[in-house]
Parts: sequence; C-alpha cells; structure tokens
Amino acid sequence: MSRPDVLLLHGQPGGARDWNRVLAQLGDRVGAIAIDRPGWDGRSRPLDLAGNAQAALAALDARGIARATIVGHSLGGAVAARLALDAPERVAALVLAAPAANRASLEWFDRWLTFPVAGPLTTAASLTGLGLALSLGPVRGWLARRAQLDPGYLQAAGRSLLTGWARHAFTVEQQALVHEIPGLESRLGEIIAPTWIVTGSADRVVPAHAPQALAGQIGGARLVVLARAGHLLPQLHAGRLAETIVTAAAAAAGPTAIL
Repeated sequence: MSRPDVLLLHGQPGGARDWNRVLAQLGDRVGAIAIDRPGWDGRSRPLDLAGNAQAALAALDARGIARATIVGHSLGGAVAARLALDAPERVAALVLAAPAANRASLEWFDRWLTFPVAGPLTTAASLTGLGLALSLGPVRGWLARRAQLDPGYLQAAGRSLLTGWARHAFTVEQQALVHEIPGLESRLGEIIAPTWIVTGSADRVVPAHAPQALAGQIGGARLVVLARAGHLLPQLHAGRLAETIVTAAAAAAGPTAIL
C-alpha cells in the first residue's frame, strides 16, 4: 500500500512556489510534487499546451511515477486537461482549480494580449508594474497583511516578474491559450479521468460561467464552488483546495491508498 501521487501545475505568471501552502496542507497524506512549467524556471523555453503536457509527463517519468492525480491552476488547468487527453493512462484524476480550459474562460483582454505590438507592450507594462510594486517594502508588507501572504513569497514573485524570461514566457503562453483553447474544448468530452473543478464565487479572472460550462463539458465532472474566494486558490484557499485534492486522489487510488 502507498500514498497516491499528485502533480501540481501552476498558472501564469507563476512557479512551483505558488503551491507552498497547498503542499503544507497536504502534508504526508499524498506524495505531491510541484514543478516549474517550461519557461518559468528562467532557463527553459516556454512551450504550448502540448509541450507543457509533455514536460509534465517527463517530470513524472523522472520520479518513476506511472500514474498521478494532476492538479492545474488557471492556465495550468488547460495543461492538465491536455495531459489527460494525450496520456489518459497516466492520469488517475484531475483537479482543475480556477481553470482557463474552455472558450468561456477567455475575456477580451486575453485576446488583446495576443495582438502584435500592443500585446507584448501591455504584458511588459503590466508585469513590470506589478514587479516594481512588489519590490517596495511598504507595498509588499501591506499586501502581505491584507491578503495574508508570506512577504518572502511576494518578494520572490516580484523579482521574477521583472525578468525578460517571465515576459517572454507569458507572451508565448498567452498565444497558446487563445489559439489552442478552441481545439482543446472540442475534445473535453473525451476526458475519462474523474474530474473535480474548483472555482471561487468571487473570481475576477475566470468568469463564473466558465467553470460551470466546463463541468458540463467533461463527463461526470464535479463542481466545487468556494464562497467569496477569488482566483488565487492555491495561495489564499490552500486548505480547502488541499481537501479536494486529497478526496480526488483517494477516490482514484481506491481502498489501498493510505491517507
């Protein structure tokens, strides 16, 4: 008997550190790993959804994991769904947190960010502005207190946002998100992995109707709505998200799992 394995995929911008609170809440109930997706480690090049899915499989292979519950936040949810389609035998269950995985999840601003010149300029201005704000101690401290986030986490996030590689990764992934989501959506009904969709009722990034639609597009999907929660579920609602992950992993693993 063994603990079920879990792979955590962050959104954009982001990194493996986004899952620190979830990992702490999961404890030793599952064997969880969080990775930096391609382009977000400052070394590798950013990839499309298919490339991200392959990178996730490589992470499982490197650890000798044959099958795992795949958890994806925001754009990471689209990657998780793509992985479930490309390698269904490797996916025990899916947990899609505030997922951007169907056309309903895309707003006009998502498409604006893919426009030549205007898109990259807007991305650069937005990420740089946020990065500079987080580099200021008083601003960082205020946000840490208000959102109950670790100042060290905010400082590291701010530093990454000021890098050229973060802007490049965001731009490449935004193109993939807008151009590949229609094709992904057309295949959502093929997903066979048991699926949990977790959304916040106050999410201002992914429209509320998008996860509701997604639950109808993936057969048998369970929709979990967290009252008054926003988009940053791994950071601000780690405990509730962790419980859903444990539930999904246990259901997929069956009675032999130790939780």
